[in-house]
Formats: sequence, structure tokens, C-alpha cells
Amino acid sequence: MGSIAAVVSKKNENVAKPAVTMLKILKHKGVETFGLASPIIVKIENSIETLQDQDINSQVLVCYVFSKTFMSDKPQPIKLKDGTLVFEGRIYPLNTEFSDAEFVAEKLSQNRGNAEVVIRDFEGSFAFAVAESGKLATGRDSLGVCPLYYGENADLAALASERKALWKIGIKEAHSFPPGRIATVDTHGFKFKTVKTLVHPRIRQITMQDAAKKLRSLLQQSVKQRVSGLEEVAVAFSGGLDSSIIAFLAKKFGVSVHLVSTSLKNQPEIESAKMAAAALKLPLHTHLYSEKTVEEDLPKVLWLVEEANPVKTSIGIPIFWTAEKTSEMGFKVMLAGQGADELFGGYKRYLNDYVRYGEEFVQKTIFSDIVTMHEINLERDSKICNFHDVELRLPFATYQLAEFAASLPLQLKIESLNDMLRKRVLRKAAGDMGLPQFIVNKPKRAIQYATGVNKIIKKLARKKGSSTKEYLQKTFQTTFKGMM
Repeated sequence: MGSIAAVVSKKNENVAKPAVTMLKILKHKGVETFGLASPIIVKIENSIETLQDQDINSQVLVCYVFSKTFMSDKPQPIKLKDGTLVFEGRIYPLNTEFSDAEFVAEKLSQNRGNAEVVIRDFEGSFAFAVAESGKLATGRDSLGVCPLYYGENADLAALASERKALWKIGIKEAHSFPPGRIATVDTHGFKFKTVKTLVHPRIRQITMQDAAKKLRSLLQQSVKQRVSGLEEVAVAFSGGLDSSIIAFLAKKFGVSVHLVSTSLKNQPEIESAKMAAAALKLPLHTHLYSEKTVEEDLPKVLWLVEEANPVKTSIGIPIFWTAEKTSEMGFKVMLAGQGADELFGGYKRYLNDYVRYGEEFVQKTIFSDIVTMHEINLERDSKICNFHDVELRLPFATYQLAEFAASLPLQLKIESLNDMLRKRVLRKAAGDMGLPQFIVNKPKRAIQYATGVNKIIKKLARKKGSSTKEYLQKTFQTTFKGMM
């Protein structure tokens, strides 16, 4: 695992300096090597200082920051027949004999058109860039699970795993690279082509029993793929429905599962997590924090979230703590339940919209949230985990599950205008798997409220005489001014 970046000069000038600048910004703990490559030359070093002393002169460069999860993971970039590749992420099912990057390199060496094949035919969370003569070829997985951003100015066109790497080289507008697309990048900028994206499917006629059976099968397949080759795994655990399903299935597939729960002190949800862990007969590691810790960690989280968004920040802090503790315990992979609420109608606002605007409106809203969840949730969480050298895997965030969920009648998600539980088909699937009923029927409580973080951020803002938005914006600006 690691981070990627790539840059093209629009003026046919050497881009070694901006490429090294991006590498410096993408450096996090656990990094083993740094790589830089033109279309014909590959350089890999243990330090950026050594790398920047190399004599590389090219108008097109790709970069990689490498940290090993599996023994099969290899430093990058990788030389192709007529170019060089950087690949970040995973392709499922996993093959631990050789790296995913080597697999993709072999495909692209056979036929450069296989870049579309990788996106269209393979399940996974990934982003890649290929340096060719005078241009880049880039792509991203169909749901956008693996972070990737792009942008350009008068001099450069570039992409990177984090926005700040683009900001640092003078690209002010950094956009999320659209999932399921490939792009050609040259002196004219970006040209996109759609390969595999979700389209709103026809709503299928299916019973609750049959839908739950199909859902169980898809979830089992997804979790099995994401724990394949692992002896142990951490699960970000709240004691709620989504994380309990993942933990239950991971245990079923013979992996040593460790549950990790974080919260502010004196929050009742920790007791719920303890009860659920005991029922699942899995070890739970709880870590409790104070208001002071929120204040101390806030700038770090804003640095990783890369925007002063109150909701993203208040969710990001407990995820930051969970990834941090997962790393400290020595786990390299963490599973989490992100995506389930979008797929199965979990948010309370869906019920409110159902009451106000009707079924058709809610169906459209849920689908819109599915196709944009990479920007709302997935990118944030992946960047936070990557900072802690933890690989985040999301069993709910698969193309097959998203396509299936989008095709279900709303009544299988929200059964009535008074349905305070929601996610009915997922609850049915969980019950049929054998999860305890008190977990199956546990109401959703958003992480920012369950952990108490949202309340503390508001309190910190009041102490400064500011609104939450103003407080976060000032902290964000101060953080980036000091670090950039």
C-alpha cells in the first residue's frame, strides 16, 4: 500500500521538481521506499533526498510512496514494455504470490487497452497511472474506494492520492477523479472515458426472503475476498449492525478478529459495543479519549480530511483514533462497515424525505448517495487509515453489492413511513446468518454523536466565540499554512 502521484508539463518542461514536491507531501509513517519514473527510467530509493539527487529529466513522471502490507507487495514504479506504472490498491480475490501492481503491469504489457479491462472486469479498490511518451494514462476503480484527485493549471496537469500534493505544486482546484473512468493526460489536460460506472437499474420484483438470501451470498463473498491470506484482522467496531456483520463473517472464514472501539469517556455506546462483542465471542479493544485529545487531534484530522467540513471532521476524529490504535496493536488491515447506510437506506434523512416527498424521490436520493459516497465518506477514511499505515478494506463497497442494492424496492430498505430502524433487508440477512437479535434490531446512531465528538467540537468552537464552521475553517487554514 502507499500513495501515487503523476504529473505532465503542458510546456514540455522537466517536471522532476514538482514530482519530488508531491512525494514529500505524500510521505507518512511506515514508508519504506520512494519511487520516481519517466516513461523509460525507474528510480527507487529509501529517501526522498537520495531520489531528488537523481538525474531525471522528463515532461512526464509518475511517483510512488511504498509501505508493505504483504510480503508480495513490491516497491514501485514498475517498468512496462513502453512505459512505467504506479498502482495503488487491491484487486480481489487476492493473490499473495505476486503483487497486484505486478498483475496489472503484466496485463498492460500485453495490451495497453487492458487498462479498460482492469476497471471493467476486476473487483477492487485501486488507482493507477502509466507514464508514456508525452502523456499519462490513468484510471480508478468503479466505486472510487481508492482515493485519487486531479487538477491542472497553465503549466501542469497532475493527479495524486491526496489533494494537498496538487495544492503544493500550484494547482488550486483539486477534483475527485471520477470512478470507473480512464483518462489520457497530455499538454491539453485531461480527457476522460467512461468504462464502468453505476447506472440506475430497473427496480426488480423480489421478495424479502430472496433478497436477503442474495445479499448474504454477496456479503460472504466480499468479506471472504477481503480477509483471504490474512491470519488476523482488525474491525472498526461500534456494536451496531454493519460492523457486527463484518466481524461475524470474518470470524466465520477463520481469521483471528480483533474489534476496535474508540469514543470519548462516559458514552453509553461503549457498553453496547461490549455487549455485542461478548455475544459475538470476539475480543474487544476499547480506547477512551478526552476533550483535550479532540482539540489536539483536530488539526491532524483536518490535514487528512483536507477540508473544513463539520460532518466529515466529527466522523474523521473517531476513525483517526481507531486507525491509530489498530496500527499501535500491529494490525496492517482494518475492515469497516462504510457504505451500508447508503446502500440500504440507513440514514434517518431518507425516512424524513420519504414522509415529505415520497418513494420516487428517496430512491433517487439513495442512488445519488451511492454514486457519490466516495467523495462523502470513502476518501476521507482511506486517507486517515493510510496515514497510520493501516490498509482499510470495505466489504460493503463493492460494485456487485452496490448494483444489487440499487435495484431493490424501497420497501425492502424502509418498510413504512414510520420505520425508525430502516435497512430492513440487511437486518433480515443478518438475522438469517445467526447474529443475535439485539444486534439485528439495534437502531443506528451516527458515529459523531455516539462517540460524543460532535458535541465536543461545538463546545470548542463556543470557547473561541465562533460557530463550528468558522472554528474549523480557522483551524484548517492555520494547519495548512504551517504545514504547506
